[in-house]
Amino acid sequence: MKHNRDHLCDVLVIGSGAAGLSLALRLASKHKVIVLSKGPRDEGATLYAQGGIAAVFDEEDSIESHVQDTLIAGAGLCDEDTVTFIAENAKPCVQWLIDAGVPFDKDEESEAGETKFHLTREGGHSHRRILHAADATGHAVQTSLQDNVHQHPNITVLERHNALDLITRKKIGKKGKDRILGAYVWNRNKEAVETVRARFVVMATGGASKVYQYTSNPDVSSGDGIAMAWRAGCRVANLEFNQFHPTCLFHPEARNFLLTEALRGEGAYLRRPDGTRFMPDFDSRAELAPRDVVARAIDYEMKRLGADCMYLDISHKDPDFVTKHFPTIYEKLLTFGFDLTKEPVPIVPAAHYTCGGVMVDRNGQTDLPGLYAIGEVSYTGLHGANRMASNSLLECVVYAWSAACHIGSQAGESIPDEILPSWDESQVSCSDEEVVIQHNWHELRLLMWDYVGIVRSTKRLERALRRIELLKQEVNEYYSNFRVSNNLLELRNLLDVAELMVRCAMARKESRGLHYTIDYPDINENSKPTILTPDNA
Repeated sequence: MKHNRDHLCDVLVIGSGAAGLSLALRLASKHKVIVLSKGPRDEGATLYAQGGIAAVFDEEDSIESHVQDTLIAGAGLCDEDTVTFIAENAKPCVQWLIDAGVPFDKDEESEAGETKFHLTREGGHSHRRILHAADATGHAVQTSLQDNVHQHPNITVLERHNALDLITRKKIGKKGKDRILGAYVWNRNKEAVETVRARFVVMATGGASKVYQYTSNPDVSSGDGIAMAWRAGCRVANLEFNQFHPTCLFHPEARNFLLTEALRGEGAYLRRPDGTRFMPDFDSRAELAPRDVVARAIDYEMKRLGADCMYLDISHKDPDFVTKHFPTIYEKLLTFGFDLTKEPVPIVPAAHYTCGGVMVDRNGQTDLPGLYAIGEVSYTGLHGANRMASNSLLECVVYAWSAACHIGSQAGESIPDEILPSWDESQVSCSDEEVVIQHNWHELRLLMWDYVGIVRSTKRLERALRRIELLKQEVNEYYSNFRVSNNLLELRNLLDVAELMVRCAMARKESRGLHYTIDYPDINENSKPTILTPDNA
């Protein structure tokens, strides 16, 4: 048998967003780290995050208030201990970002010469606690972290490299307790499968919103980490809770462009095509209601009126205020022919955030020893049935810290000495039928949008599951016979995750948070997280 040791490291980080880069930087002083990036190193959900990151910096705010706001937004399914853990560690972890050079907006210095950050408020928050860099916070975080990573000799970033599958002792037929050994990686530059052997593997792969036809996420958000962990024997939880961002730009040439929650936090209204407001009819908090409430209201009004979209309007505010606080959005909208300071902007909901994921403990450790999951790929208990705005980047940096501490405490752990077999391509050929992948890809995303979207029913979920099972059969047969490609790998992962989403949704016999079904419109008492366990666990 041919053996392959293409890459060797202490820590393999799969994903190059806020979670992955933060963890890499925290470990790099004492560990050799390899970071995999599916595309260019900055292409990921972090780069496009507009709103900000939540933390208690205001003296009038409190950690207890942050906790309570999160619990309310999570509709009774948050793990309170986890919420408290994250809120308590928010300020020091955000301070770490500040020290790393992230240029959060500041107010003028106080009389004592102290720097005060400009804090905004978003839906679900009772106080101004959102640190931001204008309306492009994710871009500021991503580029600052990348600059630090670029300067560190112990971190190697491999761009255009897809993690294909995790390598475990059980997978290669070794006896004894199962643990992570590394990963097979698709090098898209060479179109070859390589092997990475590592002491620890950290999945920071983001969510799975690409499973839907309409999404605010970049193309890389294809659920890779969730699917790989599931195939490796890890439990997943709460995948029925997929957050739809209420306000994505409705325009045929606009792909993935969302209009930040902070617009509504600063006074923007949601209007029908006739100009009337509708959110006060649905919730006393009006435009500042949590995202699930706002998204369902928009979806309801669109279907009721037969309208293609609703409208977001901040034109009643001072133009200088709008352009100062939302310069990126203002300039981008001008390219599509909209002036944010003068007119309402057409919007629709779109899949935005995966609230469930791979189950982890307080240290980000999964069920498989040596394998960690941090950021959107994970289920920590923070988000419950609905994520509160600007808690996502916070979860990334807090769990990057806690996972790094846990990995660093295992200094005596040696690199696994198992020889890892190279990827076997001897029985496969190049495909001349890529159209099969494209067709199945589009069918999956459409059926998920129609059957597992903002409003669901038992029949819709059953239809979705039947189609997904057939698509999986086709793709698995294709996967067995042809060489891997980027589209094939992502479709295989999306089908696994889509099935898990549907199975979770079918198991929840109630409507709660982001999961709304017309067959079970009421909320159950003593509801618990939905947990799925793989057969090979």
